[in-house]
Amino acid sequence: MTLYQIKPAFQALLRPLMFWLYKHRVTANHITLAAMVLSFITGAVLMVFPHPGLFILLPIVLFVRMALNALDGMLARECHQKSRLGAILNETGDVLSDIALYLPFLMLPNSHVPLVLIMLFCAAMTEFCGVLAQTINGIRSYAGPLGKSDRALFFGAWGLALAIWPQLVQWNNAVWWGATVLLLWTVINRCRSALRDEGGK
Repeated sequence: MTLYQIKPAFQALLRPLMFWLYKHRVTANHITLAAMVLSFITGAVLMVFPHPGLFILLPIVLFVRMALNALDGMLARECHQKSRLGAILNETGDVLSDIALYLPFLMLPNSHVPLVLIMLFCAAMTEFCGVLAQTINGIRSYAGPLGKSDRALFFGAWGLALAIWPQLVQWNNAVWWGATVLLLWTVINRCRSALRDEGGK
């Protein structure tokens, strides 16, 4: 079970807002770009002011970003706004936004910089392997355990914990190690999903 599997219920809550945005001529690409800008600004603030208390921004921004990501997909599908540019913005935006939001972790005390960079590389690889599956069999893989939405919950929860209990920074590297293992597991699962689906044809 991943958060991606409860996405339809989340989308149902957002549908009235989607119709309002469509009525006011807001496009899926506008929403995608807004999510990227929000992520970049938040990441920049946390890089410049890497105080544990400010990481309370992470769960808030990650939730808003998740809602924006859902809205851009709904506008694209339900309001006939799919485009090649939109697909490019969506995939690159996810990776760049993840990097922008999670890169500030390396500025925190007790964070091993190479470990954070490895973790970010693995996060990017999960998205790459998801798209790779689509090139193999036409089906994008969203296999877990640490897909985009699950990462948002994982790192958002850790950001909240750090804001409330700053002394938890001593456990940062343990969290980064755990996340890296889960990300590698996700990479493997997405590759296996592509191969399994291909073999079933």
